Amino acid sequence: MSIGTLLFTWLKGQYVGSDAQGNRYYVERRAVRGRRARRWVLYNGVVEGSRVPAEWHAWLHYTVDAPLQPSPEKPWIAEHKANATGTAQAYLPAGHDLKGGQRARATGDYQAWQP
Repeated sequence: MSIGTLLFTWLKGQYVGSDAQGNRYYVERRAVRGRRARRWVLYNGVVEGSRVPAEWHAWLHYTVDAPLQPSPEKPWIAEHKANATGTAQAYLPAGHDLKGGQRARATGDYQAWQP
């Protein structure tokens, strides 16, 4: 988080709430005339857009006027995992260059397009 974001938040932000991960959500105290008030999040830790829960995502994108109530915990809901794209933990399908570059031969159900 930059010093500019902290300064902007301190000068113009009004605290709205926080989520279970410790992210804090703010809205602009006084919106500029003719425009809706800005909304933003200060992340607790790594800045990763996928860490915003659904109820706060809807509020940040002006889908709802007030943050939604968190849904009750359900046993089948998985723990949040960060987006691994571009890291060593990223998913690589069979045939990917970084996984050897060999893929299964095409079966007879494929027909090349001919103009």
